[in-house]
Amino acid sequence: MNTELFGIFATYLLTLVIAIPLGKYLAKMFAGEKVWTDFLKPIESGIYKLSGINPNEQMNWKQHMKALMTINLVWLVYGFFVLMYQDKLPLNPDGNPGMTPDLAFNSIISFVVNCNLQHYSGESGVTYLTQHFVMMFLQFVSAATGIAAAVVFFKAFRDKTSTNLGNFWEFFVKSITRLLLPLSLVMAIILAFSGTPTSYEGKDKFISVQGDTVNVSRGPAAAFIAIKHLGTNGGGWFGTNSAHPLENPSYLTNSVELIAQVIIPIAMVIAFGIFIRRRKLSWMIFGVMTIGMLLLLIPTVSSELGGNPAIAKMGVSQLSGAMEGKEVRFGPAISGYWSTVTTIISTGSVNSMHDSTMPLTGFWQLLGMMINSFYGGCGVGVLNYFIYLIIAVFISGLMVGRTPEFLGHKVEAREIKIAALITLLSPFLILAGTALSSYVFVNHGDAAWAVQPKAWLNNPGFHGFSEMLYEMTSSNANNGSGFEGLGDNNVFWNVATGFVLFLGRFLPIIGPIAIAGLLGSKKYIPESAGTLKADTLTFSLMTFAVIIVLNALSYFPALTLGPLAEYFTLIK
Repeated sequence: MNTELFGIFATYLLTLVIAIPLGKYLAKMFAGEKVWTDFLKPIESGIYKLSGINPNEQMNWKQHMKALMTINLVWLVYGFFVLMYQDKLPLNPDGNPGMTPDLAFNSIISFVVNCNLQHYSGESGVTYLTQHFVMMFLQFVSAATGIAAAVVFFKAFRDKTSTNLGNFWEFFVKSITRLLLPLSLVMAIILAFSGTPTSYEGKDKFISVQGDTVNVSRGPAAAFIAIKHLGTNGGGWFGTNSAHPLENPSYLTNSVELIAQVIIPIAMVIAFGIFIRRRKLSWMIFGVMTIGMLLLLIPTVSSELGGNPAIAKMGVSQLSGAMEGKEVRFGPAISGYWSTVTTIISTGSVNSMHDSTMPLTGFWQLLGMMINSFYGGCGVGVLNYFIYLIIAVFISGLMVGRTPEFLGHKVEAREIKIAALITLLSPFLILAGTALSSYVFVNHGDAAWAVQPKAWLNNPGFHGFSEMLYEMTSSNANNGSGFEGLGDNNVFWNVATGFVLFLGRFLPIIGPIAIAGLLGSKKYIPESAGTLKADTLTFSLMTFAVIIVLNALSYFPALTLGPLAEYFTLIK
């Protein structure tokens, strides 16, 4: 056990060793200061010239959002048709079929929004061409979209008053050329030399120990797996994701993939403070996020190492902990760590089956996605946290009887209304979606659909409710992991989660950027003795309390009906 716990500690420590210098680099790079990757300027200039972009043209927050939404809609339309007709395109050695319209709708939205929900099985649902030119392409650009949006947010607070927030296309291109591509190249090489396939050949055959002929999918997976983690995308080349022995062959690759999915979210938090010249603020934000992560991680690991109470009652020893759904080469401790970071960050990749984790672990996984701001995804984690921060500023202002201020700018009714709407959006999408699916399952189970609602769930009772709650929560958080006992590849789930994915991605980006743009354009107010400072321990604790209270009020009843009810049933 001590060895397993040391593995968690060492992995997180290595993550910080990489993430903190990376954050300093990102702050300098996006601020236009001299960095070692400046040799890429000619390539970037060529991209701008070819695309007709003037990177020096300044944009306000509305122009940024217009550019962001326009290009994302273009990718959505392009990918939708390629997925439907992939069987008629080249690079399909295994003869995989084209997608149905509803599955293509869900899949393309899922990858455009950085979620990778995958209602299809990776190696059999798409071709090598679509894996590369739709899925992997979108894994790069969706991550770059989130990072570029975060830099727009940074720009709003760098100067005392400004409506010029840089150029979206410059931030977007630099996110790829100077961050995602170089790191992906390094990681792909590590994976390739560790046994992950890089071949364009079709399925291979081998004779098993039992004498059966087994067809094994392969393909150029190493590059795909690299950006799936670095970009906090999470979609697997293979259906079982990073539990697959070719996608994650060893403890070494497991550590590399764990580190990769956390470094950019942490680096963006560090970069924020350096960029706006308020380093203490970023460390306070990082502290709150890390405390939140630990409060989810510790009970998760404890739950998994403790084993299954139902099996213990049978007199079966569980020295290794709860091993159902776990890979023997990893064990329950590091699998618990993975399940925590993949749900607090919007990665959603898995190295074990979340549907088989202990009920309390499922509770913490769900809560991590519901909060969705402890590190969070590439760029968007900072934006999600900002909404909680603004609400904390508002409440604190009311408590002391002053007009709320943040970094020298008055927070007024318009900004609070936007923050309130974004805060209410997630509970509405998650709870309304779960309520609708539960109603259809209970009252229209025999509906004459291609897949009848009564066939959705492999697990009845409380766990079945948890499976539907998890699917909606994962979609809203743009996470992509799932309790895979749910049969989700049907018209209802493809369409319903498609809309949740879209709204859960773009409104929580537009809202914080709008608030930041509005605040940045206001007259700067110098700090005084009565100013509420956002970089103090007291205010950080206030923000943490706001996060806990808002999410408890929003989700506790639903969590009680699902994982908590299952837990008490298990131990009675």
